[in-house]
Amino acid sequence: MRFLRRSLVGVFLLAVTLGLAAWAVNTLRGAVVARMNEEPRSFAQRERVFAVNVTEITPGTLSPELTVFGEVRSRTTLGLRSAVGGTVIWTAPALVEGGRVTAGQDLLRLDGANAQAARDRIAADVQDAQGEVRDAETGVTLAADELTQAQSQLDLRRAVLTRASDLARRGVGTQSVVEEAQLAVSNAESTVLTRRQSQAQAAARLDLARTALTRVQIDLSEADRTLDDTVVTAVFDGVLTGVSTAQGARLTANEEFGTLMDPDQLEIAFRISTAQFARLLQDGGEVIGLPVTASLNVEGLDLNASGTVDRIGGSVGAGQTGRQIFAALDDAPGLRPGDFVTVHVLEPPLDGVAQVPATAVAADGTVLVVGADDRLQSQQTQVLRRQGDDVIIATAGLEGARIVTARTPLLGAGIGVRPIAPEGTAAPAPENITLDDDRRAKLKAFVTDSRMPDDAKARILAQLDEPEVPAATIARLESRMGS
Repeated sequence: MRFLRRSLVGVFLLAVTLGLAAWAVNTLRGAVVARMNEEPRSFAQRERVFAVNVTEITPGTLSPELTVFGEVRSRTTLGLRSAVGGTVIWTAPALVEGGRVTAGQDLLRLDGANAQAARDRIAADVQDAQGEVRDAETGVTLAADELTQAQSQLDLRRAVLTRASDLARRGVGTQSVVEEAQLAVSNAESTVLTRRQSQAQAAARLDLARTALTRVQIDLSEADRTLDDTVVTAVFDGVLTGVSTAQGARLTANEEFGTLMDPDQLEIAFRISTAQFARLLQDGGEVIGLPVTASLNVEGLDLNASGTVDRIGGSVGAGQTGRQIFAALDDAPGLRPGDFVTVHVLEPPLDGVAQVPATAVAADGTVLVVGADDRLQSQQTQVLRRQGDDVIIATAGLEGARIVTARTPLLGAGIGVRPIAPEGTAAPAPENITLDDDRRAKLKAFVTDSRMPDDAKARILAQLDEPEVPAATIARLESRMGS
């Protein structure tokens, strides 16, 4: 009985468990079906709005700046050559690369022994020729005296003949006396003729002697010039470069051994395209007088110079295009011939233009304009110039419009945007800074130990000695120092 009772209780508990499990399964199935039969919830779609930086187009007048590269040259350059050949026996201490000389200063001397000997021989010939001239002059004088004496004798003989003829007509004299007088006159006339011939010969000898003297004097001048050519002197004040000789070297005639140039008379030579040249033309069709600036970065410091365009190349040149322009520099501290510099040429002004970032203009020349409903519109414009990271565009049809300054692939016509106006102009940084003693000493030590040109060092050290130093200079120096 006990076993039967326990069996019935177990069967009952099993039935209850199975019933609860069936109920739970049925409840879960109903919940799943009800969930699946529900209509899906819909969410409201929102338009994506992009925040963009914009700038307002304000028409104005701008002077574009043409940027090219050019070479610094000396306006006055002279190749040093020896007119004669010979061995260099002396050189000036300044005859080295970068040596500074003055006008008239001796640069080198060649061995002039042969030239001196030749000059001495010709000088002796001159003395001989001078003696010949003196003898010829004496001969001319004597011939003239002899001719005068012979003429006097002839006059006396003619007077005697006249008296004898007069006496013979009156019957006082004889015919023989008259004939003797006639013979004497004839002899005197022959003597005069001989003396005239002698005088002519003496004059011809004098002319020959004088011609010979002139020739040897010319030879002496040439010998003096040859002797002078053994010494080469500087024609003007300047700096030497390309020196290729030394004491003991052998120079041939007309051999170049260096170049003398004036470092204070500098110019820039640069080449531009024909289109750029056309843009530079002013109303009169000239580019002469346009302002030019040149800059060279040396050890993190900019060497700047200003000047003006003073001439244009006479021809294009074989195998070249465009135009070559020359600009004279007014003041170029630190620059040297051969430096390659960045040249900025101020072009004639343009009216009705605006300068915007280059990222605002697409490759097809369109810009994105923000409409009244803050939606973008694509509008065509004309790019006139490129200025670094900016471009100059024509403002026709864009007056007062707001354009996107930085285009992205996500932006296009019809896109809603949230314009962000440019921030207000920040307060300008101070132009000059007052340095403490420690900071000033570190900067001066850096400049002194740097490899920048001496004139640039002097200029910067002079600035550092002032109570207030330009902030830009301090920033460049400390950037090089790693501060």
